[in-house]
Amino acid sequence: MFEQFETLDLFPVSLFDFLINLLVALVCGIIISLVYRNIYKGPNYSVTYVNSLVMLTLITSLVILVIGNNLARAFGLVGAMSIIRFRTAVRDVQDIVFIFFALAIGMAAGVGLHVIAFSGTLIISIVIIVLVTFNFANPYRVEHLLHVTYLAGPEPDALLKKILQTHTRRMKLINLKTLGEGQTEAYYQIVLKKNVSNGVLVADLQNKEWVKFVNLYFDEEDAGTL
Repeated sequence: MFEQFETLDLFPVSLFDFLINLLVALVCGIIISLVYRNIYKGPNYSVTYVNSLVMLTLITSLVILVIGNNLARAFGLVGAMSIIRFRTAVRDVQDIVFIFFALAIGMAAGVGLHVIAFSGTLIISIVIIVLVTFNFANPYRVEHLLHVTYLAGPEPDALLKKILQTHTRRMKLINLKTLGEGQTEAYYQIVLKKNVSNGVLVADLQNKEWVKFVNLYFDEEDAGTL
């Protein structure tokens, strides 16, 4: 019975089909890599990763072509892949999504579903671009942590409160500490007004002589120090 599985090959692939499938996988892989390159906003952009997306689509298509409907080859591939250990850590969930994206399109191209491969690539790419362009995942109200050190006194306290009320729609004092040399260290959780940028608030505070230090932590992964 196992010999029958080894020789099972009902749909042999011609040279023309082989080249067409790889060409479709190549075009789709390039589109996927271009989409990733244009939407990536992190600090650790990797040229190798972008190139690997193209190669991953091609290799997946080739693997599907090699396996075909031969069960023996499929089990052999599973056994071969099980001995490989991938130690490279993927830092961003988006990178994992694009890996699965490339794998799925490569599989579609490998089995000859060219319309599905092209349509899937275009539709998913458009969805990704729209989500990133319109900041779909960003919260409606972005909170910031403001760290300010200033000269202690009733007048600076009142001026600081007035500045924050001018630039923010909501503020909350979460920590207040008295330092040496007559200085006060305060931490505020703030939500800026819609038409106020981060730089405007920081610049307004830095222009005051009684303000000694300003640090605004953003609600994203990276903190901005001004």
